[in-house]
Amino acid sequence: MKQHLLIPALAAALLGLSGPALAAECYADYKAKQDNPLRLHYGVVQLDGSCRKQAARAEISSRLAPSGWTLLNVLSVFGPEGLQQRKADAGPYFLRF
Repeated sequence: MKQHLLIPALAAALLGLSGPALAAECYADYKAKQDNPLRLHYGVVQLDGSCRKQAARAEISSRLAPSGWTLLNVLSVFGPEGLQQRKADAGPYFLRF
């Protein structure tokens, strides 16, 4: 009986350990705007929290707001393998926020 409880507990512990490590290597690309005058930008940001689009939206919005930017859309979340292909497109907004 104890063995049946040990396996799910061990699995939960392993999943809990792998989550934060993955979040450290998670990035998102996004589009944002400023008003008066209208300005748009595409950027890439490293995420500190969960590596999901929904969570990325809140995190990126809070980082952009102090500089007067409004998040329009989170395009995707990805790992370090997607950084170099997005670097040129993001220009000065590559890992800025």
